Amino acid sequence: MRTLLSIGDFSRMTFLSVKTLHHYHEVGLLPPAAIDPDTGYRRYDVGQVPMAQVIRRLRELGMPLDEVRGVIEARDVQARNAAISAHLRRMEGELESTRGTVKALRLLLDEKAPAKIAVEYRIVGPTEVIAIRDRVAHADMFAWLDGALEELRASLDGTGTRRTGADAALYSSELLEDEFGEIVALIPVGGAARPSGRVQPMQLPRVEYAMAVHVGPVDDIDRTYAALGTVVAKRAIGVQGPIREDYLVGANETPDVTQHRTEIGWPVFQTTPAT
Repeated sequence: MRTLLSIGDFSRMTFLSVKTLHHYHEVGLLPPAAIDPDTGYRRYDVGQVPMAQVIRRLRELGMPLDEVRGVIEARDVQARNAAISAHLRRMEGELESTRGTVKALRLLLDEKAPAKIAVEYRIVGPTEVIAIRDRVAHADMFAWLDGALEELRASLDGTGTRRTGADAALYSSELLEDEFGEIVALIPVGGAARPSGRVQPMQLPRVEYAMAVHVGPVDDIDRTYAALGTVVAKRAIGVQGPIREDYLVGANETPDVTQHRTEIGWPVFQTTPAT
């Protein structure tokens, strides 16, 4: 004979609130073993306790309900472990990102003013490039850029077009200020290239930039932007135009973020000679 538990007892045994158990029943994740047809009271089998405890642990790890369902309904142990491992890898990535944010915040709290930085004034272009351009939300721009640059690199491999510079991107003022606007992923190339799908040849105009190199991960790239912007405000006139980033060393070259180098170009009209 089965041992049935009241929802209150089951709640105390599993550390899942009655409200949570009601919700898991409604979504079909953890239905009760029996429901009294007269009172509607839910009864749970004692054998459901281990599964309830597994569900609670997975939810404590931040796993969405759909993925929890995938784990408990997995066809075998290997599939179950694969689903859990995939979630743990995502959590590890999020944890690493959080650590980077905490480190950047500590640096900002310790600073009284933007750090001094080496700035070079340079005229760039005109330049032939292959590019993908789109209008995106600020929150989506990094994911979009990763995909676009991967597509551009594949296009280079497919056509044999010669690269003449690092992967780069142009961020419109609208995108940075209003959180929605144009972004252009690009790779400089030697000579005109043929269009292919989203990949289009472009010629970038001649632009005068104040340029600085950010060393390390992008978590604290805002510090380099602040330092560069301070120099521009004092020694040049910032002009309308997209900010340019050239990824001199990035994840495509090495997973070691301490080796990453991003050159930032701020469009200017120089008013003070360099010293």
